Parts: sequence; structure tokens; C-alpha cells
Amino acid sequence: MKLHTLLLTALCLPLAAQEKEAPTPNQLFRQGVDFFFEAKPKESVAAFDKLIALKPEAKPQLWQRGLSLYYAGDYKGGREQFGTHQTVNTADVENAAWHFLCVARAESVEAARKALIPIEGDTRVPMKEVHELFAGKGSDEAVLKAAETGTGEDLKNHRCYAHLYLGLYHEALGDAAKAKQHMLKAAQDYQMDHYMGRCAQVHVKVRGWE
Repeated sequence: MKLHTLLLTALCLPLAAQEKEAPTPNQLFRQGVDFFFEAKPKESVAAFDKLIALKPEAKPQLWQRGLSLYYAGDYKGGREQFGTHQTVNTADVENAAWHFLCVARAESVEAARKALIPIEGDTRVPMKEVHELFAGKGSDEAVLKAAETGTGEDLKNHRCYAHLYLGLYHEALGDAAKAKQHMLKAAQDYQMDHYMGRCAQVHVKVRGWE
């Protein structure tokens, strides 16, 4: 009887260890972010998908997953993620821009402009001008001019955002030279250590522009 009990205990220990070591939603989120910054978008998506399987209600908040889907080449999935995020974050030009980028890559720039999410209330520099650019009503010059405000780190940050979205926009239009020019400025000349600043660095790695 004692031997039987010992065998059962030995068999149960690996299962208990596996249950104990199962990653939490927070750990899976961290994995998704870390994989993205390592320029491993497919692995990042897999981590975020595991998180959603454990906690489905978290999906609308996961704009980070949308970025990973974009770089993994799943533009349909990215469009859906950014569309879902719009339901919980209605005043973010960046969400509209990434939604546009996914539609442009999956369908066309014309379709992306028709589907461009209208945004009001995003007062960040130079987001208003970025939205107008993506709508086909603005210009590179307007985005760059709007970014020339502030001093020190604020000015550097504005320039980083301007060149990031100009790079993304021109890539969607098929102008690889302009896309690379702007993205290198965002990733190197105006390098920032926040999520979107690091996204520019990921873009450079994924495209092989280092």
C-alpha cells in the first residue's frame, strides 16, 4: 500500500509542477512584449494569443498584439485587433494609423483611406497632422513642421513620432526609399526608449535595414 502511494505521488509531482509553472496572463503579456522587441513578431503573437485564451476580456486592450500581427504579416488579424481596440480607446490617432496600415497592406491604400477611423481629441504632437496625412489631406512637410515644437527630449520625441509615421505611411504607399529614410531617423537619429520608439527599431531589424 505504501509503495502504491509513493508511485502515485511520484506520478502526480510532474503534473503539479507543470500546473505551478503555467504562465500567468501578466507573464504572457511580458513574453509578448519581449518577443516583439527582439524582432520576433510571430512568437510575440503566439504569447498574446495564449494570454487571450486565458483571459478573453483582455483582447480589446492589446494594441501591442496588433503591432505584432502587422510585422508577422497577418494584416487581416491586425485590422481586427485595432478595430477591437477602438471600442475601448476612441481618441487615439495611432490606433487609426495602424488600422489604416493593415488595410492598406491587405487591400489597398484607397480602401484604407475609406476605412480610416475618424479621431477627435488626440492633442499629442504631431498626431493631428499624421491623421490628415493618412487621410490623403496632409503632407510630409506639415507633419515635420508640427513636430518642431518643444525642446530637449520633448522635441526629440516629437521628431521620432513624425519620422516613424512618415516611414510607415510611405511603406504603405510602396515608396521603400522614403520609408527607409524616415524609419532610420526614428530608430537612430531620434531614438526613444518607449514602445513606439522601440517599434521603429524593430521595424529596422525586421526589414533588414540595420
